[in-house]
Amino acid sequence: MMKNWEQLSTESHLLLAEAVKEELERGNLAEVQFGLQTLIDAMSRSDRRAMESFLTVLMAHVIKWKSQPEKRSVSWAKTILNARREIKRIQKDAPSLNRAYLESIWTECFNDAKQEAELEMQKKCDLESLSWNEVFNDEYNLTNYE
Repeated sequence: MMKNWEQLSTESHLLLAEAVKEELERGNLAEVQFGLQTLIDAMSRSDRRAMESFLTVLMAHVIKWKSQPEKRSVSWAKTILNARREIKRIQKDAPSLNRAYLESIWTECFNDAKQEAELEMQKKCDLESLSWNEVFNDEYNLTNYE
């Protein structure tokens, strides 16, 4: 009987890995192959979603920082620092999620971030884009007001 690998992948990566181990112990190599490919695909999707989420959060806070200088806070600066740190960690674990990958999702993440920032600010944002430097290199702290 074939396992529903896709169903397992939506429940838990650990459960999926354990099911692959069980099939391996049974010597069912065809099922192992399906299970491993499903696990690889699921983990890749998870990394990509995490990257998109952190990039969107990072961009939203950069947008708010640039749009509302009077409301800048340590919390915003910490969120920017944390998102940058998490993106680097994801890239360390998943090298394929490199700059080229980030550039491929840049516009979609910017649009999502702008929408989130506008909702939080309760006003429209005039920014039409953010540069790589603004997102990843510029310093955002309360002692450095551009």
